[in-house]
Amino acid sequence: MTTTTGVGALLRTWRERRGISQLELAGRAESSSRHISFVENGRSRPSEEMVLRLADHLDVPVRDRNALLVAAGYAPRYAHTPLDAPAMAALREGLERLLTGYEPYPALIVDGTYTVVAANRGIAMLLEGLPEHLLTPPLNAMRITLHPEGLAPRIHNFAEWRGHLLAQMERQIALARSRELRELYEEVSAYPVQDRPGDAEPTEAVAYVALPLVIEHDGRLLSFVSSISTFNTPMDVTVAELAIETMLPADPATAKYLRSLES
Repeated sequence: MTTTTGVGALLRTWRERRGISQLELAGRAESSSRHISFVENGRSRPSEEMVLRLADHLDVPVRDRNALLVAAGYAPRYAHTPLDAPAMAALREGLERLLTGYEPYPALIVDGTYTVVAANRGIAMLLEGLPEHLLTPPLNAMRITLHPEGLAPRIHNFAEWRGHLLAQMERQIALARSRELRELYEEVSAYPVQDRPGDAEPTEAVAYVALPLVIEHDGRLLSFVSSISTFNTPMDVTVAELAIETMLPADPATAKYLRSLES
C-alpha cells in the first residue's frame, strides 16, 4: 500500500504539473478516469506497463520514470551509464566527430545541469582570456556565460540573452524535478548585472531569423544563432539528459571571419 500510494502521489503531481485532467489523461492512455483516480489515491496498483504509459503521456523525464517504477514496486527500466564507460564508446566517438566536423563554428555538449561534457575549438576560441576559476573542470555553460567575470561583459545584447537563458532554465525546471538545476538557476540569476556603455552596432544591418548572441572577440563583433538537439526516445538516463548546442553565424561577416581561421 505504501509503494502504491507513493506512485499515485507522484503521478498526480506530474499530471497537475502538466495541467491535464484525469479524464484527459485517461483518454490519452486508453484507460478510464475511474482507474486513474484509483491509481492516484492508492486504491489500485498500476501495472508496470501502465506506469510507463502514463509517464510517456505526461512527458516525465527518463530519470523520473525510474523513480515512478520503484515507487510502484518495480525495478528501474532505464540504465544510468557514465559517459566514459566502455559501453558508451560508440556514442562518444560519434559526438566527437560531430563537434569536430562542425568547426570552425562553435558547438558543445552539456548534461541536464549545463555541465560541459565536450566542446570544440570554436567554443575554446570564445572562452579565450576567461579567468581560471571559471575554466576549471567541471565547466558549467550557464555559469561561464552569465558570470560577471565570464562572457557577460563581452555579450553586446546581454540583457536579451540573459533573459533568454533564464527563461530556458525556468521551462526546464517546470518540466523536471531537479534540485541541482534549481540551485544553479538561483545562483546565476542572482549574479549582478552591470550597466554597459553604448555598445557598438554590427557594421551592416542584418535581418536575424532568431535572437542572436552578439559577442565580442579579439576586437570584432560576432553574431550567432543557436540550436539545441537532443536524442529521440533515449533508453539511458545519461543520454536522455545530453543536449548538443550548435551555433551558426548569424551574419556574413561572422561567417567570413570564422572561415578565415581555418586557413
